[in-house]
Amino acid sequence: MKSIVEHSARQAFALPGLEHRTTAGRADGLSSLEVWVQTVDAGAETPVHSHDCDEAVVILEGSGRLIADGETAHFAADQTLCVPAGVVHQIINDGTGPIRLIGALSATPPGTFAADGSPMELPWDQK
Repeated sequence: MKSIVEHSARQAFALPGLEHRTTAGRADGLSSLEVWVQTVDAGAETPVHSHDCDEAVVILEGSGRLIADGETAHFAADQTLCVPAGVVHQIINDGTGPIRLIGALSATPPGTFAADGSPMELPWDQK
């Protein structure tokens, strides 16, 4: 039974300015949920992308901007970003410190796509 996951035991992956760990998903026996822990450095941003599933992003620390479907909203710690399936979005850290977040996605693995709809392979994809 894999009901407790030690985050530090999970492989860390990186994109420029972003560290990622998948802390729950298919490898843990889940069939429709994946959980990510990420840190976005000051001045860094996620790629512009969408998913084929819903995503909720819990902001634990830091602040920045969410661009979703061409609209911009500012966010800070203790807020949750709700991004429905198919919405093209990007998280930008325009603060002075890192953003620490937990992302919950309603698929495992979630499909990730570039703004033009082409599949986007991420280093942590476990398909």
